[in-house]
Formats: sequence, C-alpha cells, structure tokens
Amino acid sequence: MKLKILILFVTFFVKMMGQKQVEVFFDFNKDFPNQTSILQINEWIANNKNVEIIKLLGYCDSVDTKNYNKKLAERRIENVHVLLGKSAMKFSKSLEKIAFGKDFRQSKIQAENRKVTIFYTEPQVLSVVSEFTRKIKESKVGETITLPNIYFFNNSARIVPKSNPALFDLLCAMEENPKLKIEIQGHICCQHNIDPGDISTARARAIYNHLLRNKIDRKRMKYKGYGVTRPIHPIPEKNEQEENENRRVEILIVEK
Repeated sequence: MKLKILILFVTFFVKMMGQKQVEVFFDFNKDFPNQTSILQINEWIANNKNVEIIKLLGYCDSVDTKNYNKKLAERRIENVHVLLGKSAMKFSKSLEKIAFGKDFRQSKIQAENRKVTIFYTEPQVLSVVSEFTRKIKESKVGETITLPNIYFFNNSARIVPKSNPALFDLLCAMEENPKLKIEIQGHICCQHNIDPGDISTARARAIYNHLLRNKIDRKRMKYKGYGVTRPIHPIPEKNEQEENENRRVEILIVEK
C-alpha cells in the first residue's frame, strides 16, 4: 500500500503524438495541488522553461455529484493555470482547458483521479552547421583553416566578447570530433620583422586556454605563434581589410 501511495506523487512524463504530459495531484476535495506535487511541478518548471503548454485537463475522484466534481475540476485547472502563469510559462494561443466530473476512465485508487494533466510540446532544435564546422568535417590532415571572426583587443591577447560565437564553433568541432588534434596558430599584422611581446603566441595560447577550460584534453592541442612570418598580404598592408586578414588565428589539422 505504501508503494501505491508513493507512486501517486511521482511526476509522470509520457510521449504521445509528439506531445508530452506531466500530472499534478490534489488532496481530497482540494482545488490547489498538494505539497508534494508543488515541489515536483516547481522542479519541472525550472527544467522546462521553453516548453509550450497546449492543454490542461482536470479530473476528480468518484465521490460527490457529477456537477460538483466538474466545478472542482475546473477550479483545479484554473489554479494550475495561474501557477504556471506566475512562473512565466508559455501557453498556446489555442490552449484547451477541459474539466471532467465523472465522465472518464477512473483508476481504482481514488487519489490517482484527483489531478490535472498538463500537455506540452518542446521547441524543435534545428541543427545548424556553421561554415567553420563544415570545413573541419571536410578537412584533411595537414590542412590549415582560418578561425573566422576572432578579435583581440589592440596589442594584447585579450579576446573581444564578440568572438564568442567563433569560439563556440571551435569548441563544438572539438567535441563532435573526439579524434581531432590541432595546432592553434597565431599571426599578427603590420610589423616587418618582429612580433613585439610575442603577441601571436599569446593569442594562440588564449584560444588553447579557452578550450582547456571547457574540458578539451590538452593532448589534443598545441599552439604556436608565427608573428609576421606567414602573411596573406604583403606588409605593409594596403588597407584595414588586409591588416585584419593578416592578423588571424588558424587551425592546423594534425590528426583526425
């Protein structure tokens, strides 16, 4: 019997025709969820902020009249609706709210019938492959790929925040290709023969450290600064675009 009572308060998740559902339970003749269900629904809300609520179905046990039970089921639905709304959950524009008095297939365990069932859908996550990720997948050992849109503060190895999407692409490529080993190569612009402060190495190391902090195995990576020894455009550059293209970080494919 104790096991059956425990089961009443477990949050059930069911896939059904592309939908999922979670159930909230009530004590006898109460229209607000019981304390156990409150704790569980709050945890569910915290982990499902992006879902869309599409339907709320309310139920009662077989005690009392059909009309009384239907009104009680309606109040249960409304209270759950308010509870979800206060947590900023998203509702479908065509949200359905249906209350049942006694006109449903009831469980023999009365407590299982005192509930509201929340139907919801999860957002579809589209897999978008970046150009850099595609190049990594199609690359061969020995090939060098420029890491696009990586920017540093002037004369330093501090990465500008707008570089975060490119860093994320590189991290994803390393995670999705566990056999991939790389050399991170730093280059600078605008100098003839020297790299003041060895900035190219510091910038390559900054990328390396970023991956390391995100749990990429150090055995899969190394870094090296090349200063101005491998410019794409002759130095002095003719314009800012050429400077930016010389001032770059590249990824050498060492092993796949």
